[in-house]
Amino acid sequence: MAERTESSIEVAAEAAAVLDVIADFPAYPEWAEQVREATVLGEDGDGWADEVEFVLDTGVIKDRYVLSYDWDVDEVGAGVVSWRLVRSEMLKALDGSYTITPKGDGTAVTYRLAVDVKLPMLGLIKRKAEKMIIDTALKELKRRVEG
Repeated sequence: MAERTESSIEVAAEAAAVLDVIADFPAYPEWAEQVREATVLGEDGDGWADEVEFVLDTGVIKDRYVLSYDWDVDEVGAGVVSWRLVRSEMLKALDGSYTITPKGDGTAVTYRLAVDVKLPMLGLIKRKAEKMIIDTALKELKRRVEG
């Protein structure tokens, strides 16, 4: 698997509020600019989404993909939400995680992501794309949670 790119942001809200936004997949098109659709395909026994299908449109890149989720979080919303690619038209891998950590009056969120595309791409360009995806996602998440 390719190297992961990561970045962090602090959100002025409790961990549970951050987790609620991350777990509300049908609302992603309202705040995640490039997500056109997000459909929960299955849930585990605790009501967490197991598989989610996304329709992505960045203008240049359009894709439909399915991610499988793992929820290792506690009752206050702290922990790790991770995912891995199940299937995609353009991607070979899209594996990542949010680490949610209470910090003072807010929450630190670290996003890690590893992307591999079916088309050949230089490592430097891929890392730059990952960084752009992560930075945009964290800013949009912060804006949605702090709303």
